[in-house]
Amino acid sequence: MPAVVAQQNTAIDTADLKKSLVQNVQVPQIDINAIVKNLSDANAETRQAAAEEVANAVKEGAFHTIYKYELAAKLNTLMKSKKSTNARQGGVATVLAIAEVKEASAEPFYFEVLDSIYELHADKASQEKATAALAAILAAVNPASARLIVKAQFLALENSRKWQTKQAALQTYEWLVKNAPSYFLTIIEDVLPVLSEVMWDTKPEIRSAAKTAIETVCTLIDNKDIEKFIPAVIHCITNPEEVPETIHLVGATTFVQEVQAPTLALMAPLLIRGLKERETAIRRKSALIIDNMCKLVEQPEIAAPFIPKLLPGLQKVQDEVADPECREVVKKAFVTLNKLSKDCEGVDTVEAKQAKTTKTLEQLCDKLFARDNEQETLIQYVSNLAATLTLARDFEPKSWNAAVIPYLCILTDKKATESLAEQFLTTCYEAAEGKIEHEDDDEGEDLCNCDFSLAYGAKILLNRANLRLKRGRRYGLCGPNGSGKSTLMRAIVNGQVEGFPDRTQLKTVYVEHDIDASEADIVVVDFVVNDAELNVTREEVVKALTDFGFPAEMQAQSVGSLSGGWKMKLALARAMLLNADILLLDEPTNHLDVVNVAWLENYLNGLENVTSMVVSHDSGFLDNVCTHIIHYERFKLRRYKGNLSEFVKKVPAAAAYYDLGAAEMKFKFPAPGFLEGVKTKEKAILKMQKVNFTYPGSSKQQLYDISMQCSLGSRVAVIGPNGAGKSTLIKLLCGEMEPDSGVVWRHPNLRIAYVAQHAFHHIESHLDSTPNEYIQWRYATGEDREELDKVHRQINEEEEKEMSKVQVIDGQKRVVDSIVGRRKLKQSYEYEVSWVNCSSVDNTWLPRKTLEDMGFAKKLQEVDAAEAAKLGLNRPLTRKEIEKHLEDVGLEAEFGTHSRIRGLSGGQKVKLVIGAAMWNKPHMLVLDEPTNYLDRESLGALAHAIKEFEGGVVIITHNRQFSEALCKEVWAVDNGRLTPSGHNWVKGQGSGPKIAEGDEDAEPKFDAMGNLIKNEKKKKLSASELRKKKKDRMARRKRGEEVFSDEDDL
Repeated sequence: MPAVVAQQNTAIDTADLKKSLVQNVQVPQIDINAIVKNLSDANAETRQAAAEEVANAVKEGAFHTIYKYELAAKLNTLMKSKKSTNARQGGVATVLAIAEVKEASAEPFYFEVLDSIYELHADKASQEKATAALAAILAAVNPASARLIVKAQFLALENSRKWQTKQAALQTYEWLVKNAPSYFLTIIEDVLPVLSEVMWDTKPEIRSAAKTAIETVCTLIDNKDIEKFIPAVIHCITNPEEVPETIHLVGATTFVQEVQAPTLALMAPLLIRGLKERETAIRRKSALIIDNMCKLVEQPEIAAPFIPKLLPGLQKVQDEVADPECREVVKKAFVTLNKLSKDCEGVDTVEAKQAKTTKTLEQLCDKLFARDNEQETLIQYVSNLAATLTLARDFEPKSWNAAVIPYLCILTDKKATESLAEQFLTTCYEAAEGKIEHEDDDEGEDLCNCDFSLAYGAKILLNRANLRLKRGRRYGLCGPNGSGKSTLMRAIVNGQVEGFPDRTQLKTVYVEHDIDASEADIVVVDFVVNDAELNVTREEVVKALTDFGFPAEMQAQSVGSLSGGWKMKLALARAMLLNADILLLDEPTNHLDVVNVAWLENYLNGLENVTSMVVSHDSGFLDNVCTHIIHYERFKLRRYKGNLSEFVKKVPAAAAYYDLGAAEMKFKFPAPGFLEGVKTKEKAILKMQKVNFTYPGSSKQQLYDISMQCSLGSRVAVIGPNGAGKSTLIKLLCGEMEPDSGVVWRHPNLRIAYVAQHAFHHIESHLDSTPNEYIQWRYATGEDREELDKVHRQINEEEEKEMSKVQVIDGQKRVVDSIVGRRKLKQSYEYEVSWVNCSSVDNTWLPRKTLEDMGFAKKLQEVDAAEAAKLGLNRPLTRKEIEKHLEDVGLEAEFGTHSRIRGLSGGQKVKLVIGAAMWNKPHMLVLDEPTNYLDRESLGALAHAIKEFEGGVVIITHNRQFSEALCKEVWAVDNGRLTPSGHNWVKGQGSGPKIAEGDEDAEPKFDAMGNLIKNEKKKKLSASELRKKKKDRMARRKRGEEVFSDEDDL
């Protein structure tokens, strides 16, 4: 209970509340019948005099005058008169005169005549007075009467009312938002549906006023998560065709606040419409958002009005939709809503709370005076005000004194009324729920101590979790991939965490994985100097960068030219120059070599007055840096004292953060396709010989004299310092770039899955697609579209000229038109060539070597890829098959099929990139820094998949634990030169493990539409059957038919 409420027996000075707080009020004697007659007089002065006489009587006799002379009934009769304009004008003039007196006890009277005032806005003769009367009433009433005003508005907005009446009611919302926001919010769930309906009014003026009203009302929705979507949601009210896109936007949004009634009131109509959409994906997404938003409702009574509206739509989807997965999601939403409904069973409704408040007030009043109908009217009005205060959780004595004393003071003495108000407040407060305070379990200065919820439309992350950070501590934030670690950090920086101090109180800096691509051309020094939050000179920046290890020539380079490790170090340097109170480090060791990781550890450990929160999958780093671990547990955050090792001792189940082999999650990669001529896992399928490379425009050569080879059995770790040329080597290997000199040879049918260091570049142009849709697009032609963009598949102008040269074939000059087919020729292939201005009968079969000499090497690669697709090596590109494949790499169907890529976490995006690269059953997997975004559990799963993979693997990583657990062969790259170790390079087939024959035929094959390709082995014929076939061929040949002796084998 607030301290201000707990003060007992304190004298309250109410002199400033209302001047009319009197005892034993004497009701003046007036001739009410004569006054009513004068109010209908044709003379305006006579009407005004009568109105002022009534107002003076109310001023003298307060509510007693109103009650005794039944003023509400008489004035309503005058204002609703259809025959007499004078009567209507006299009635509204009297209401205006009474309102200008500002007698507090007259407020119940205003709500009896308010509907008539709204109606008179449609009467030209009375409109001006009606507008003035409405303004005077609003200026006179207690703000806590907001719910009563809204109920009067609802009557004025009924379809039968005239448009001027509706317009007046709609304009009143601006007053409510400005003067009674907290009280108005207690009924907003009833307001928004009414305004939404009015937005479809036939009158343009009303539609415009309704839109303005709903926009004004929505400014009170204090939920930063949906602020940016409010215009889109309002737009959907009159533009239902925009519902699907808005559902997608909301579904990918990060929620960090508890869901309150205003948020539900705005979102419920949108979700109800979403459930009615024809597209299954939208209906499913709507059900999912309903499920998750309801999980964030702390007070069950908040959702009670919406449950009956949402359940029928869910039921209809469950009955109609054919997709079983969608029905499963709807079922979960049902369970959540039903649970919430059961929680509501023991909670009082608004009406029940109103009744209890009235009963409490009546019991207190009974101790002071005998109640009659007059007192009942005032008691009922006061209980309405008190109920609104309780719903708004306003328990300030000042508010309750203003809601009780001015109205009941005329029924008893002042001191007794003050005591009654205090007792009334205490009783109502004790019936309300109080907040549980957290214990201070640690010494030191608190930087934050807040309770909040965190979610995004597809998944609940945290629910009323407590985050407490002390100055100078270093916290490791641990949790499974997709649990919301990076999301929490972004929410803190964006000011979306409830109770977290804003930037004016606490300076918080967030260091992300990658520097924005839009800043790639900025010079390194300018990148830091241009930071709006930095108040340092250019000289100070140069000195700081030098201290951080940036040589002068590197400071003059563009940000985009830096390697991944240097980019991360630059982002860290900029963050540290900001002198933050809290440093949020999201995977700070990404791309950093061992030397720089050690430097970072020393730097963080030396920050005595700066708090660090770190997300990292480097267990050694967490051990060396962290003083505490914050762990995600059942939608809560739990603090553990000590580093990662100490944490694992306390929570053995968390060993997956420490030991890759302890992870329960396991990825599974598809078996690589068959390679003709490769019979052992030692035979080379990819080679480099004497390769040199220099980046265009650079004076320094990047790679020197590189020679190496890979096989299906390769397990290679590529190591070396930042900027040594590791990523450049891999790009040459995969065909991303071409060497200046030397040879890069690949088996004609070789398929390589390549995951780049900055993995997201694979998917950055598909952020508004789902992972499932992205893979369907990427492999729609049967080939990998990412492969088509590689340099070794792009034909340049010089190669185009070479291919257009005249060739002499069988003594004839010809020009190649296209290569249309391929067939086996001993240890190689020969290709069917179509010639310009020749028919298909003139096509020629030429050996591969001949065509390569003619300059058609890249064209041959296109044919090889197409032939592989024809042979059934491609997989069925169906939603279910892709869904299963993504689940094999740790991406659940919820994210793989039903969430847009834009809404995925960093770890989930990496899983998508790996899954997409592995779709076409590659023979080689090349990973450039795969550990950057994956959590410990996912790293263990990736390690298991690599161990079980039947193809070759090449990995660049600074994570020594990861590489040592997997790789026997090491390529050390330093200063552009390669030093291999642990390799077993052979010529020919070698003596390694044999590849089992028949595996390719045993595996089912499908075409791109998912149809099974039957591959039946022919039955071996007996000697008599062979003689019979031979005899049949001879007979056909005798008849002049073209017959081949080996046609049975074709």
